[in-house]
Amino acid sequence: MTELRDISFAEVDLDLLAETEGSVSVFIPADGKMSPGARRLNRLTKGAIARVVGSDRFEKLSVGDAISLGFPAGMAAETLMVIKLPRRPAQEEARKAGATIAKLAGGSPVAVLAESTARIEDVALGVALKGYKFTDHKSEKADPLAAAVIYCSKPDEVAPKAETALAIAQGVTFTRDLVNEPANVLTTSEFANRLVALKSLGVKVTVLEEADMEKLGMGSFLSVSIGSESPAKLVVMEWNGGGDEAPLALVGKGVVFDTGGISIKPSAGMETMTMDMGGAGVVAGVMKTLALRKAKANVVGLVGIVENMPDGKATRPGDIVKSMKGDTIEIVNTDAEGRLVLADVLWYAQETFKPAGMIDLATLTGACIIALGHDNAAYFANDEEFAKSYEKSAAAEGEGTWRLPLGNGYAELIKTPLADVKNSGGRPAGTITAAEFLKRFVKDETPWIHIDIAGVAHVPSERLLSGKGATGWGVMALNRLVADHYEQD
Repeated sequence: MTELRDISFAEVDLDLLAETEGSVSVFIPADGKMSPGARRLNRLTKGAIARVVGSDRFEKLSVGDAISLGFPAGMAAETLMVIKLPRRPAQEEARKAGATIAKLAGGSPVAVLAESTARIEDVALGVALKGYKFTDHKSEKADPLAAAVIYCSKPDEVAPKAETALAIAQGVTFTRDLVNEPANVLTTSEFANRLVALKSLGVKVTVLEEADMEKLGMGSFLSVSIGSESPAKLVVMEWNGGGDEAPLALVGKGVVFDTGGISIKPSAGMETMTMDMGGAGVVAGVMKTLALRKAKANVVGLVGIVENMPDGKATRPGDIVKSMKGDTIEIVNTDAEGRLVLADVLWYAQETFKPAGMIDLATLTGACIIALGHDNAAYFANDEEFAKSYEKSAAAEGEGTWRLPLGNGYAELIKTPLADVKNSGGRPAGTITAAEFLKRFVKDETPWIHIDIAGVAHVPSERLLSGKGATGWGVMALNRLVADHYEQD
């Protein structure tokens, strides 16, 4: 797993700050009023901070951004960052400040003069997440990121809050690493093995093999794996940190590579299909976060891991298979494979765990990217309270999401005279008809949310807390949902 920067918290020590090599950051509010530590640092640098604060550049600077001074007088640091940040910043402002520090510091040592600034734990989260770089397959290995020390007024109070924030960062990093891995490394078996390793954190992990799934009647799921040499796996991760209450179930699509099968995709861009296991990656990241922070909740994560390949044995368009539920499915497009996996895993989750609520995540449709781009995931829900809780959690974590409708008109598009349902309704409303397909495998009494993360799991350009590539989107929102609505006091 990618190693994040080690971050610690200490009492303010200007002498140590002056001796720090690498980068030093100081927070200054928009009104320019310096804290006691900042005033002392200003004297040490012969008024350099005051000159920055009095400049037009600082006045025009956005909150969370920085002006950098090279080789400041009176200090060992290569860079002094003057960051515009109020003493009581909003969560996003604090995280942005941390991200700015990480981006400008690179791999060098980091010292931050935070003093009594609020939300220091969010600054730390920003430092951790923005410093992420996936370099496992580079010939020249980068040096490990140097440590960061955040100097604050009450480190003993900040540290426990930051411990939770950094558990989230570990979960997000786990997701990013999984999504960034190439398919020749992250095979179905290797993916399952990395999830089995969560046992060391107290997660109960069970792996169902193809023979187990055959006995359960998972013909929908197994129809996707027939053309691949890599065996399908259903991995179940249980975190039992609550009481006797029914768990929240998280279900993820884990297609480690998607050629489209017999309905093969165009070659252009197919290399990005290593990220088609993004939903399973998010579920894995949430489970790791819950275990690291010892969440007082019951949550079960279920991921269907498979590879979709063309082969002489592969499922053909026009084939009809039977799901675990018993519904028959006409497969009109083998590139609409994720929903075939999820259908059986959703049914298994309900039959086995009778969850209090169920959320599935999948890089399910290209139509979602056409509709919402890379800034929002699409979501669907069959329960209004559940929907409100999720949307509030996503908004609180800055993970964009937009609700799309369900309805009988859309369900009509996946009817077929040959079977109970077909797996694709074609191009019109493609994201919605995929959700309607999944809805058939959700029991009426189960509160359910489907999240299509096709546009947000892996992005073409830099984001606030991530670079180009895997984002780990969803880990923070679902962790927040568990913390706010499922944890026991």
